[in-house]
Amino acid sequence: MKRQIGAGALAATALGCGALLWWLRQPLGNAWDIWRAGKDAPAALADRQRRRLRELVGFARTNSAYYREQYRDLPADLPDLSVLPVVTKPELMAHFDEWMTDPAVRRTGVESFLADPATIGERYLDRFAVWTTSGTTGRPGIFVHDPDAVVMYNLIGMLRAISVMRLVTRQQLLRLLRHGSRNALLAVTGGHFVGASETERLRRHAPRWIANAGRIFSVLQPLPDLVRALNAFQPNRIGGYPTAMAVLAQEQSAGRLRIHPSMLTPAGESLSDPMRRRLEAAFGCPVRMGYAASEFLALGFECPSGWLHINADWVILEPVDGDYRPVPPGTRSYTVLLTNLANHVAPLIRYDLGDSITVKPDPCPCGCRLPAIHVEGRAADLLRFEAAGGSTVTMLPLAIGTVVEETPGVRRCQIIQTGQRELTVRLEVAVGANGTDRADDATTWEAVKRRLVDFLGEQGAPPVTLVRDAQLPQPDPVSGKFRQVWSMVPAAQTTSVSATGSRDEVDRVKEHGGSGETRT
Repeated sequence: MKRQIGAGALAATALGCGALLWWLRQPLGNAWDIWRAGKDAPAALADRQRRRLRELVGFARTNSAYYREQYRDLPADLPDLSVLPVVTKPELMAHFDEWMTDPAVRRTGVESFLADPATIGERYLDRFAVWTTSGTTGRPGIFVHDPDAVVMYNLIGMLRAISVMRLVTRQQLLRLLRHGSRNALLAVTGGHFVGASETERLRRHAPRWIANAGRIFSVLQPLPDLVRALNAFQPNRIGGYPTAMAVLAQEQSAGRLRIHPSMLTPAGESLSDPMRRRLEAAFGCPVRMGYAASEFLALGFECPSGWLHINADWVILEPVDGDYRPVPPGTRSYTVLLTNLANHVAPLIRYDLGDSITVKPDPCPCGCRLPAIHVEGRAADLLRFEAAGGSTVTMLPLAIGTVVEETPGVRRCQIIQTGQRELTVRLEVAVGANGTDRADDATTWEAVKRRLVDFLGEQGAPPVTLVRDAQLPQPDPVSGKFRQVWSMVPAAQTTSVSATGSRDEVDRVKEHGGSGETRT
């Protein structure tokens, strides 16, 4: 599942402490509790979780028609979290109004708010943060967060991320103090994605000296333009997707990008050890992952030992198998169930997040007592196309997926690189408001082709064949999980960071194609 940079991680490691102090103008009564929870024994942490879970479940039962129905046959005093039913994103989106605990929050109003670009960075009804997912788990999601939850996310992000500053050298720290905080976020712009939305909020409402410290750089723009903009801005900290940073590392090594950041904070995709080493070598600075989601910001932070510590005082993660049965520490899960203990307006209780994780079975060498995990899922392939003269044009999965996904009439999509100059597209057209009318399939496909042709041309790609696969978007044949964008070009034929798939797999995809081939 592709994630946006969480506001907590963004604020603590990409926007700077000055921004955080402005952001957290409310009383910080929970600061001491957050700090202490990271030092407490597991029994004390479990007690915090039980108390907050009890309060959340009671509130959801009383105020959410959806959860009231889900829990109607369960006892009032729940003995264990595992007795509660699992909820999924499609279910919550299908019962959006019943899910909400505040009657003022209704889907029609939220969708009108999201449809207006002028509201990016603002609060719905002047109170609620609304963030959308990019739909890389199959369907876009809309997540509403109450003001207290947003403050908690940012406070957690600030206090728990302090440990990463130990990784900054004295020289890097002096440069940071001398030149001030200049923070770049590599993100998709033009939507209510959390990182871009919260950065825009800071730009609009914070004092100028804070607002000017952070800037969003769209991953949708052509790579030469992105490089020029970063050279002009000279950021000392960069947050964003690892795949975007991998492309920039190549530009830095080639001498076209000339920046000197003090830290990189990739998040939203898996970061392999080889990719981490390439980033550290290219930029000469520490690389520390953040774990964040639109469902809960600042899920976890990476310690000096390389593990992600979960902020388990405010979020519960349950690693489970394909049948939602718990898996033991040290075993890779099929998915993970998330319970957000901070947000009450749109409760998430045993929500299928879609990530595959492995819980560390023994104490972490760093000394932090919070649970430690490795995130195994959310890997994405860079798409690479060989251009004239032997040069390579690289496409970010997030960027090309957004181009198709935001085409009017598209409900779900998959984009698969099936050749060095070929893309196969799977589409599911949207259903109308009455549940029966569907967008015109042929018209939607023509619109997708036009948008892809324009986007590929802007990126400087060579002529690329676009093939419409007759199949609907479907789970990955190997992992069983949904992937929106990936490459099936064998590794020997591409320099992709993580190209997967065999020639037989490519042929199987092509067997279902043929309806609407075109060439840019």
